[in-house]
Amino acid sequence: MSSTMDATPPTKNNNDKASSLELDSVQPVSSPLRKMVVVASIAAGIQFGWALQLSLLTPYVQTLGVPHVWSSFIWLCGPISGLLVQPIVGYYSDRSTSRFGRRRPFIFSGALAVAIAVFLIGYAADLGHSFGDDLSKKTRPRAVTFFVIGFWILDVANNMLQGPCRAFLADLAAGDEKKMRTANGFFSFFMAVGNILGYAAGSYSKLHKIFPFTETEACNVFCANLKSCFFFSILLLIILATFALIYVEDTPKTKPEVKDADETPVTCFGELFGAFKELKRPMWILMLVTAVNWIAWFPFFLFDTDWMGREVYGGVSGEKAYDTGVRVGSLGLMLNAVVLGLMSLAVEPLGKLVGGIKRLWGIVNFILAICLAMTVLITKIAEHERQTSGGATIGHPSDGIKVGAMLFFAILGIPMAITFSVPFALASIYSSASGAGQGLSIGVLNLAIVVPQMFVSALSGPWDAIFGGGNLPAFVVGAVAAAVSAVLAMVLLPSVKPADEAKVSLAPGFH
Repeated sequence: MSSTMDATPPTKNNNDKASSLELDSVQPVSSPLRKMVVVASIAAGIQFGWALQLSLLTPYVQTLGVPHVWSSFIWLCGPISGLLVQPIVGYYSDRSTSRFGRRRPFIFSGALAVAIAVFLIGYAADLGHSFGDDLSKKTRPRAVTFFVIGFWILDVANNMLQGPCRAFLADLAAGDEKKMRTANGFFSFFMAVGNILGYAAGSYSKLHKIFPFTETEACNVFCANLKSCFFFSILLLIILATFALIYVEDTPKTKPEVKDADETPVTCFGELFGAFKELKRPMWILMLVTAVNWIAWFPFFLFDTDWMGREVYGGVSGEKAYDTGVRVGSLGLMLNAVVLGLMSLAVEPLGKLVGGIKRLWGIVNFILAICLAMTVLITKIAEHERQTSGGATIGHPSDGIKVGAMLFFAILGIPMAITFSVPFALASIYSSASGAGQGLSIGVLNLAIVVPQMFVSALSGPWDAIFGGGNLPAFVVGAVAAAVSAVLAMVLLPSVKPADEAKVSLAPGFH
């Protein structure tokens, strides 16, 4: 092309073409770290909402009359939106030619959708009552409808936010590997901050007093507290997102990629499923271990605070004992987030200490199995205590039981930090070794996470009902799956060279 251009008389049009090619060949310059920190801070607002969702929404939907056996079905939204929304948003944000930039329109839309979702969830009871729900009946179908719509919008919105935020950081790093590792570290740090703030808010029983108008005829104290928590969540997200969208420039993509005339465009799902053809054996084994591991984790994410309110505190949904247990469970999740944040700093040295990150993953999966099995012991001791006291300890378990439950939450932060970092690091290493694209390999690994979540969401409620209700059957299945994943990780996963481990970031991502 250059020889042809040299032979052509220098017209104005050809000069413009040369300038355009020259500009296109210029390597992008990485942005200052302070701008990357501002974008990464949005993660705190996202994770604040996730924390509230994980700790309060399963108990809340039961106060609206949804039976425990059906409550897990509502959580199908999370894995489905993760499976569909993240790839679609990522694909189209990469190709966006909006004058506002590639990432900013999606971040703005996601934040707006979160605000709508939070309103529908927080005011579901009030809206249902306004549209004719009978408060004297246990089940309020209209309130449940508003809740489910808001819940699904919230999950979709969170997935709309997280992908473009991470992609924005990659854009700002502009290929600078050191800055990208630092940016991912900041993103994980802010997610940990959001987790701690969200769980702390969920554990505080008097937050609704800041907003007296939240308690209404249709919305009791627990519901009013949920509203207040979400008010703070959306306020934090709006402040952080607005500052980032105004302060950090997002360069628009003005020139579409040039394609050959006979080249057929490939869709995002075409690329994703096409990646399966290129997968080597190590990635298939990694997907198997990850899938089994998430069968272990998802019952905990679904029922952690419900277990505290129901089995540990002996309450029934809507009663004070149950609400107290849920709030204490949120406090336990806050401890979990603190341990998770501290443990994330130790992943790399611990991996070296035990002989590699794949062995470390196997070891902590045994810890996960033991912790999930311990829920049976804690529950049985609490039940025995209530029986021997004639029900006097309902809502007031002994200090020993409380300490045991808090240790359960805290210790789980150790395997959680490994689970949120090591599989992705292994995917990066295996894809580099096989020559496959890292982005697509991570996308394929995400399937091994969301498909088990759909499986658990669909089956855990009916499975628990077979054994008389409660959460222990799902936790026992999780304990078995954790032990199996530990053995598979240590026996089947290919070993990784220390030099390859050093090349990847072990900063954790979060649910």
